[in-house]
Amino acid sequence: MKLIRTNSENPDFLKLVDLLDEDLKITDGEDFGFYNQFNKLDLIKHVIVAYIDNSPTGCGAFKMIDNDTVEIKRMFVLQENRGKGIAGSILTSLEDWALETGFKRCILETGDKQIAALKLYTKSGYQISSNYGQYAGVKTSICFEKKLSL
Repeated sequence: MKLIRTNSENPDFLKLVDLLDEDLKITDGEDFGFYNQFNKLDLIKHVIVAYIDNSPTGCGAFKMIDNDTVEIKRMFVLQENRGKGIAGSILTSLEDWALETGFKRCILETGDKQIAALKLYTKSGYQISSNYGQYAGVKTSICFEKKLSL
């Protein structure tokens, strides 16, 4: 597996995001429209794309929230490559990049139906936090945070 740092204009990232959205339409059902409005790519400058045999298989990104905090966004791995540690590697790479860039904390939101994501974030040291921003008061949202350190 190879991980590359890029941005939201990367064509492989855009293809993976389209597949992610197709997946989320099924999993989130009627809630998809609400969540999707917060997934615009124009504010995303930090993207990781994972490749297996030069074929894009997964992605993740972060965007700046404030001088100390980034939000993890658009985490996805193709179905046939799930369970191989790819998402964890992408997440760790995003955290490392955020730390290198001077950020001290990651936050993220996932839906309560995203069972694999919930397991990944818990296993990766994220703690459930109060729902932030647009997710405050949304019963189907679960927010997490993690303090970054060397």
